[in-house]
Amino acid sequence: MNTEKTSTPTDAPVVNPEAAHDAVTAVDPRLLVREQGLKGYVSEFRRKLHAGDLGSIPVVIGLIIICIIFQSLNSNFLSAQNLSNIAVTMVATGMMAVGIIFVLLLGEIDLSVGSVSGVSGAIVAVLTVTHGMNEWLAVIIAIASGAAIGAVHGFFFARIGAPAFAVTLAGLLFWLGFMLQLLGENGTINLDSDGVVGKLTTYYFSDVAAAYGLAAVAVAGFFLSSYFDNRRRAEAGIPSRPLSDTIFRTVVLGVIAFAAAVMFNQYKGLPLALVLFLAVLVLTDFVLRRTTYGRKIFALGGSVEASRRAGINVTAVRISVFAIAGTFAAIGGLFWASKIAAANQSAGAGDLLMNVIAAAVIGGTSLFGGRGRTWNALLGVMVIVSIQYGLALESIATPIQYMITGGVLLATVVIDSVTRRTQRSAGRA
Repeated sequence: MNTEKTSTPTDAPVVNPEAAHDAVTAVDPRLLVREQGLKGYVSEFRRKLHAGDLGSIPVVIGLIIICIIFQSLNSNFLSAQNLSNIAVTMVATGMMAVGIIFVLLLGEIDLSVGSVSGVSGAIVAVLTVTHGMNEWLAVIIAIASGAAIGAVHGFFFARIGAPAFAVTLAGLLFWLGFMLQLLGENGTINLDSDGVVGKLTTYYFSDVAAAYGLAAVAVAGFFLSSYFDNRRRAEAGIPSRPLSDTIFRTVVLGVIAFAAAVMFNQYKGLPLALVLFLAVLVLTDFVLRRTTYGRKIFALGGSVEASRRAGINVTAVRISVFAIAGTFAAIGGLFWASKIAAANQSAGAGDLLMNVIAAAVIGGTSLFGGRGRTWNALLGVMVIVSIQYGLALESIATPIQYMITGGVLLATVVIDSVTRRTQRSAGRA
C-alpha cells in the first residue's frame, strides 16, 4: 500500500495564516469573564444586553425600585412586620406559580389551577370538619386529588390532542362547580386554626436560632454546591468559576440571608410557610436542572418534534407536568385555606389565576417555553405581593392595584418578546 497518498502533508502552505490563528485562539467571551475581574462582569453584562439574555436582572431592578418608592411613601413598608406578612402571604400564590412554571416551560398554559386550589381546600374542610377524618390523611388526599386532576387534564392534552388552553378552561369551570357542590348550601366551612392546615400560615419558629440557622444552612449549601460543581467542571476540562468568584457570590447571598434573619427575628420569628416554600424551590430547581426528567421538559419546550426524534416519551412527560401543576395548585389551596382559616365559595376565584401566571412570567419564565427556573416564582410573587401591600398601605383602591399589576405584567411580556427577537437576531434562539 502506498502510504504517501494517504498521509497528511505537514508542509502544506496555509492560505490565510491570520485567519487560521484566529480560529484556534478565539474563545467564547463568556469563558473569559472570571479572568478579567470587575471589567469582565461589565463586559458580560453588555454582551447579555446585546444578545437579549437579561435573565432575572429586570425583575430584581424592578423589585428594588418598588421598595424604594413605597418606603419613601410610607416608612412602614420595610418594617419587620410588613415584610414578614409579605413573606407569608406570597407563599400560597408562589406554590401555585411553581406548578405553572413547569407547564410554561412546555410552552403551554393551565387555566384550572385556581379552581383546583379551591377544590383542595374544600376536600380538607369536608373530610375533617364534616366527616371527622384525621387531618393529615385529609391533606394527603387533597394533594393527591390535585395531582390526579392535573393528570386528567394532561391526558386530554397529550393523548387525545385537545389544546391545553381549551382543556384547562373546561377544567376551570368544572372544578369550580365541583368545589361549590362540595361546600354545599352554606358555602363556607371553618377550619381549626390550631390544626395542620391552620398552622401552615400562623406558625412561627420564635427561637432566634431558627432564622439564623436556616440562613447559615442556605449559605453553606450554596457554597458547597458551587464549589464541588466548579471542581467537577475543572476536572472535566470545562471552564469554571474561580474560587474567588464563588466566595464573592456566597458573601452576597450571606448578607441577604442574614439580613432577612434579623428582620424575621424582630417580629414573630421565622415563618413555617416560608421555610416550606424555600424547600419546594430548592427541590424543584434540582429536578429541573440536575435530572434527566428536567432536561426532557426543557427539550420539549424547545422543540416537540426534535424531542420525539431523540426518544423522549412526549406524552408521558406532558401528562406528568400537568400532574405537577395540579399538585402545587392543591398545595397552594391549602395555604389559602390556612390564611382565612376556612374553605369558602370565593376560594380560587377573583384575580388568583392571573396573579399565579403573572408571578411566573414576571419572575422571568418565558411564555414561549424552554426558558425559566422555579426560583422565578419567588421573584415574581415578591413583586406582585409587594405592590399589593404597598398600595394597601397608601389606601389605594383595588381597581388601581389591578391596573398597576396588569401594567407590570404587560411590560414583562413585552421584555420577554423583545428578548426572544434579540436572541434570534444574535443566532441564539
